[in-house]
Amino acid sequence: MNRFETHVAEPQRRMPPAKLRILEAATTLFSGEGIRAVGVDRLIQQSSVTKATFYKHFGSKDRLIRDYLSAASARALADLDRVIHAQESPRDALLAIADAVHDTLHDESFRGSLFVNAAAEFPDPRDPARVIIADHHEAIAGRITTLLQRIGHPLPGEAADQLMVVYLGALCWGHVGEPIGAAIAFRRSIELVLETTNRDG
Repeated sequence: MNRFETHVAEPQRRMPPAKLRILEAATTLFSGEGIRAVGVDRLIQQSSVTKATFYKHFGSKDRLIRDYLSAASARALADLDRVIHAQESPRDALLAIADAVHDTLHDESFRGSLFVNAAAEFPDPRDPARVIIADHHEAIAGRITTLLQRIGHPLPGEAADQLMVVYLGALCWGHVGEPIGAAIAFRRSIELVLETTNRDG
């Protein structure tokens, strides 16, 4: 799992214990086995609740899927913000993001981006799950754009789009191919963007 895709967001932890257990079970099962492959009965068994309790809190598996993705996104963006705000400059923040991706790709538990994996299971871009996934990546792109604006990049939005392509590519290639090469490629892409800013700034 991506370092920026870890478990349940902190605000969610204040929800009723049974609802939290269901959401945590969904996080474990969906990210590890796939969303479509896990049925309601399995979720109920994993979270040690009754069927009535499950439907009381979520009403349907579709609602749980949306809450699972929303919680994962909230936590991921909070983790990303912590990485960014811990740095002394926007340049350092971009390089710190590359370091975080490196750590993710070299984590033995990494099984690919849960958002990319989920998108593959919901082909319709209008599906609510796909909307959450798109919004999540737009939020990451927005943060990268802001960092590039702060360092004076001449085309921050275009450069952010380029880095997002490499970011998602690194997560995919790091999962199915070569994590070392994927991490290096992502960091080098950031370094090239910074070099461009130095030349044009």
